[in-house]
Amino acid sequence: MSSVKDWAAPNPITENRGGLIGKGVDRYEGRLKVTGSAPYAYEVEAPSRPAIGYMATASIAKGRITRIDTSAAEASPGVLLVWSHLNAPAQAPRGTRANPRSQRPSNPALASDRIENFGQTVAFVVADTFENARAAANLIEIEYAAEQGVVDFVASFDQADQPPGEEDVHIGDFPAAFAAAPVTVDETYESPVQNHVQMEPCATTAWWDGDKVTVHTSIQMVKGGQHALAETLAIPSDHVHLLTRYIGGGFGGKGQAYDDLILSALAARALGQPVKLAYTRQQMFHGTIHRPAVSMRVRLGAQPDGRLTAFAVEAITHCARNAIFTEHAANFSRNLYAAPNRLTGHRLVKMDLPGAGPMRAPGEAPGMLSLECAMDELAEKLGLDPIELRIRNEPDVDPETGKPFSVRQLVQCMRDGAARFGWERRNPKPGQVRDGRWLVGMGMAAAIRGNFLLPAKAGVRIDADGTITLRQGMTDIGTGTYTILAQITAETMGVPMEQVKVEMGDSNFPPAPGSGGQFGAATAGSAAYEAGMNLRKALTELAVGDPNSPLYGGPAEYVTFENGNIAIENRSETLAALVARAAPEGVYVEGSISPAADARDYSQHTYGAHFAEVGVDTVTGEVRMRKMFGVFAAGRILNAKTARSQITGGMIWGVGTALTESNVVDARYGSFINQDMAGYLVPAHADIVDLDAIFLDEADDKANPMGIKGVGELGICGAGAAVANAIYNATGVRLRDYPMTPEKVLEGMLAVGL
Repeated sequence: MSSVKDWAAPNPITENRGGLIGKGVDRYEGRLKVTGSAPYAYEVEAPSRPAIGYMATASIAKGRITRIDTSAAEASPGVLLVWSHLNAPAQAPRGTRANPRSQRPSNPALASDRIENFGQTVAFVVADTFENARAAANLIEIEYAAEQGVVDFVASFDQADQPPGEEDVHIGDFPAAFAAAPVTVDETYESPVQNHVQMEPCATTAWWDGDKVTVHTSIQMVKGGQHALAETLAIPSDHVHLLTRYIGGGFGGKGQAYDDLILSALAARALGQPVKLAYTRQQMFHGTIHRPAVSMRVRLGAQPDGRLTAFAVEAITHCARNAIFTEHAANFSRNLYAAPNRLTGHRLVKMDLPGAGPMRAPGEAPGMLSLECAMDELAEKLGLDPIELRIRNEPDVDPETGKPFSVRQLVQCMRDGAARFGWERRNPKPGQVRDGRWLVGMGMAAAIRGNFLLPAKAGVRIDADGTITLRQGMTDIGTGTYTILAQITAETMGVPMEQVKVEMGDSNFPPAPGSGGQFGAATAGSAAYEAGMNLRKALTELAVGDPNSPLYGGPAEYVTFENGNIAIENRSETLAALVARAAPEGVYVEGSISPAADARDYSQHTYGAHFAEVGVDTVTGEVRMRKMFGVFAAGRILNAKTARSQITGGMIWGVGTALTESNVVDARYGSFINQDMAGYLVPAHADIVDLDAIFLDEADDKANPMGIKGVGELGICGAGAAVANAIYNATGVRLRDYPMTPEKVLEGMLAVGL
């Protein structure tokens, strides 16, 4: 296993002689996407005309099917098959892992008459057209024996238990320290259910060739999807060829397989022809996962100088009854601020709702909406500037583990951000700044997100014409993965990007963990770098051992790669010439990455600081963004353009979590009330003005060989809290129930006499 000492040595990426690392390179696949030439899962051209599937879904939260009549659907025009639990093909029981190394277990569809949540698939129709399939599905008659389900989160707090395998983390004596603290905050913050609302719904196109199935599907994790389908169908995983080359947004919501993957594969086998199946927008809200609601109690105890002596963050969240997931909304707080006496933990309510799961920055997104507002409340009680309070509680080492930080520039993020944003203009007394009928305020919040490196592999090939092709079972969910892998490969090999091809999203390629958790670029990129270094070694051996090469007999340690050439001092030839002559069949190598053993000796995170200025309408309670700025420290930046796009996208999402995003459960049916993009409100262009972000110079050689970190989730962490704190500064209204809708803001202003 490698060591961080190895990673600290200079390498082609850290030296960046070609200047590609950090450059704002346009998207590798951008032209394909804007011209409509990039085929998404539902748009893939099948080998023959596909049939079209449509799912019928349950209208109760819990119970069982007592009668289902599919006869009218079966007789409907164009219908090829109709399945329910009565006649669906045999599948492995849920949770089965015939191969213990499978990344996902079996997840059968239409497995029984039991209903576990509203929106569960209860029947499946395949027809010659989408319209015929949908019309037939609507003819299916279903009767239920409904049972009382648990669908009210707040009313079910008495059922909250500690998540399986978890314990609260106690450091010091929090109860005594909190009781003795002269200045305290003890508040509870509520975050609602939120939905991913990806542009592209989950979809699959499937066909069989003998006993092997090919599936084009929209999923973030290649191997996870391949294994889930293989386990469900009880076939070897190498009989499943899964491709997911273009994904129209994931955000964690496509981190697992759903019924579209299973049913399309089963139907294609049964019919002997390709089958396409996509969720409707309404079905996405119930048939896939969501971010669960979180109730967060934050208790802070401090001395008059602002130094924390007692620190507790405790979260209650929920999950589906038969699919355990915990929104770890307290975990981030364990590494953020110094305090000798600490308590953090989670409680989980099992409910009869659709599955809860990861959504962009799981844990931090709702958690920082709470802690970063509580820190603002404490700052006001202490009469301290919110930035100064945070600086006074900056830890020297990780507050929980005592490990040194690999690199930590949180304070610099706050100071630089304050200077650039104009924080000195902020009036610390709420409700004092007016612009006509608008009250104006400023707020800020810190940001933190852990840094991760997972095992991954990559393969790279150079052909006789000099083309270098990187292949990896990685995915691009719109984050720019194609582009940064091309940059890494080109810089490692010393060639222009036009000489590099990137192929991804294929289960036949060397495996990578996929996109998610902000680990994608570091993990997949490090494997690509290692593959490139192995190709450099192979080409070096080829050149110095070839009597026809100008490098013949030269010292291998002096070989360089630059401008498409391989060289030793003033002796050089093009890579294309070398390969065409000495290895006309091409050269292929693989590389891999895994965490260094001593990387665990350091606390590794990304950091940032958000600043927001809002206007609040004194008549309607409407909140308008006037300005937003962020400063972030996230390792060496690979692509200035895509990194900024990711970080500002997260900031925009943070505005949504603060002001608009919410879903409410209809207790009569256990359904979400908002089931489309008309009812589930996300920020639009008109909502976001004067938003910008910058990155501090940074390289973390404890993170990976390239010193890079992820940025995809950091941008949302704390962003909403900065907006909430700005609303308070504008109005004096402290809301702790998200989102901060006009009616809530107006009610608060009336309560304080505005």
